Amino acid sequence: MTDFPDWLSKKVPAAARHPGLAIASLGEAKTFGRGGLAMTSPAFDAGEELDPCFTAKEEDAVAPPLEWSAPPPGSQELIVIVEDATDHSKDPMTHWLVWGLAGQRGKLLEGEVPPRAGKNAAGNSEWLLPDPPVGEKRHYVFQIFATDLPLTLMPGASRDELIASIKGFVTGCDVLYAPFTGTEADDGAFDEDDFD
Repeated sequence: MTDFPDWLSKKVPAAARHPGLAIASLGEAKTFGRGGLAMTSPAFDAGEELDPCFTAKEEDAVAPPLEWSAPPPGSQELIVIVEDATDHSKDPMTHWLVWGLAGQRGKLLEGEVPPRAGKNAAGNSEWLLPDPPVGEKRHYVFQIFATDLPLTLMPGASRDELIASIKGFVTGCDVLYAPFTGTEADDGAFDEDDFD
């Protein structure tokens, strides 16, 4: 694997600097944050732990909400790729592949079904709920890409197929980082102390 790009290091902490991240191969210094493209979430700040309601630790967990500013002029489509960058000895684990988003300022609401989604590491097209062992911190990198042509990729495509279809067509990109430390699962039971 190649080294982690310097231009990306300012937004990704050392523990999550996996050279296999999609943005490490698809992005470059001139497209990173180009035109002011930035991804945020109303549910967490960059570097802040994900709430368990977006993980396998809660029964009714859903994908977190995401928002992004306007991409560079001429952008036709936006793509979101979420990867677990914790284990540098193997490829990042794919948690979400989303495309079909209009090339403009926009958002995905909490739990919203995206226009098109590809296969995550579990082989389905949903938000793969983070599920680290209790006490283990894992590192999730939310990546957004703007392209200068629309994708013709069908839903259910693989990460490799998605990356191949946008390579060379990225007009702008950004990342949003969030860790999550494994906790005991919420069993839904009430503790008597909850009512004191």
